[in-house]
Amino acid sequence: MSVGRSLSVALVGLSGHLVEVEADVTPGLPAFVVSGLPDAALNESRDRVRSALRNAGLAVADRRVVVNLSPASLPKQGASFDVAVAAAIIASQQGLRPASAASALHLGELGLDGWVRPVRGVLPAVLAARSHGVRRAVVPTANAAEAALVPDVEVVPVEHLGDVVRAHGGSAVGPPVRSSRRADGSGGPSGAALTAGPAGPGDAGDLADVVGQADALDALRVAAAGGHHLLMTGPPGAGKSLLAARLPGVLPPLSEDEAVEVTAVHSLAGTFDPSRGLLHRPPFEAPHHTASAAAVLGGGSTGPAPGAVSRAHRGVLLLDETPEFDRRVLEGLRQPLEDGEVVIARSRGTARFPARFQLVCTANPCPCGRATDKGLACRCTPQEQRRYRNRLSGPLLDRVDLQVAVAPVSRTELDAAERGTGRLTTSAQVARHVATARDAAAQRLRGTPWRCNGEVPGRHLRGPLRLPPAVVRPAMVRLDEGELTLRGLDRVLRVAWTLADLAGRTAPGSADVERALSWRLPWALA
Repeated sequence: MSVGRSLSVALVGLSGHLVEVEADVTPGLPAFVVSGLPDAALNESRDRVRSALRNAGLAVADRRVVVNLSPASLPKQGASFDVAVAAAIIASQQGLRPASAASALHLGELGLDGWVRPVRGVLPAVLAARSHGVRRAVVPTANAAEAALVPDVEVVPVEHLGDVVRAHGGSAVGPPVRSSRRADGSGGPSGAALTAGPAGPGDAGDLADVVGQADALDALRVAAAGGHHLLMTGPPGAGKSLLAARLPGVLPPLSEDEAVEVTAVHSLAGTFDPSRGLLHRPPFEAPHHTASAAAVLGGGSTGPAPGAVSRAHRGVLLLDETPEFDRRVLEGLRQPLEDGEVVIARSRGTARFPARFQLVCTANPCPCGRATDKGLACRCTPQEQRRYRNRLSGPLLDRVDLQVAVAPVSRTELDAAERGTGRLTTSAQVARHVATARDAAAQRLRGTPWRCNGEVPGRHLRGPLRLPPAVVRPAMVRLDEGELTLRGLDRVLRVAWTLADLAGRTAPGSADVERALSWRLPWALA
């Protein structure tokens, strides 16, 4: 007997770390020891693997089995190590070619009958293994299409332990008797069954459904063209949610690199359908206002998992009825809005998830929603109105580029829409304008790490993109009067550049700056 080896990957956030699995099987009192900081689910692999080996005719009875996961200082979690552990044990008994098992990535959860079940996070795991020079991946058949999205890696789909043995040149082992549970593992303990995937342009409806709301439509077009955050305030039924849900439909498709990054997040979250290939449509997430901080920002008791802000990476995060969200959720948005990532710190380590999304907030003008125009129908006291508005803190609002008031739809607008004489804006029309503006921004930002105006930092706006003093004078006056912070000034300049791109100009003018200012201050001054 000798020490058998195989490879697997430990995911910490979206970062993968290559793990060498070592197994030593020696005569002695029956025992099964797993070392290397396994969590509860991984520690329980002792019983799963032993039963799977026995039912596959590869039992290690009357043996002492010691499994080590190296590096031992790296926390490891989940059942995706089961196949790697089983392969290392079989290799230690010369049941397959040791060199073949030692050079291949192994992912998958084992059932007690020896059948291999799918797991989450296969795409980021295979990407991490490839970056370490691994060129062969043994994965569950149900995850094979997902693993095949990674180029330059040979994917070996397996359904049971016999397939794993044959993949490494071992003697044929008959498949165990299939249990009554479906072999694809749906509904199984791995949690790999797919949930509803991210929405995209095909699910978003059309802006032609919107009646009236010319100002709000214009603000939505600017938000899409520059990747800006948007707050819409107005009474119930004015169309705020309708507008927000249609934003993904006018955004350009993701680039290949962005698609891989977004798909990896959804693979880890369990919301990815590999039969559809990479996710090239911007994702759309709309958590309910009762969602917890862990559900929105990420985290969890069993290990850090991506939240809604990460699932919305490179897409849209809609917080409908934003003031109703828990304050911890709202204040927790500050970091991803600034840095484009979420950092979740735990006692056993820190996980990082990408979270560069467009935030769209909707809010009523007051708790009853009727404090519009003269507010004669509003039943709220001034104190209630102030308390409601204070639920959106100044630091959070300072990070929102566009704030637009959405007025109730008038009968005149409704009649015009029914007669077909009103202004008709379709998603296809807006998408063309957005694509043209984004191309102009991409040309200007070529050679930088930023892809749209909403990502450009202040140092670049005040450096290479510095505007003449006469152009920025309206914003500077607001800065001097204390109505704008320096962060707010940067966001005004970003919007001004987007307005110029939409108009086909090479640089913004003072009218663009004033227009950007008019969209930034309504909620704060109301």
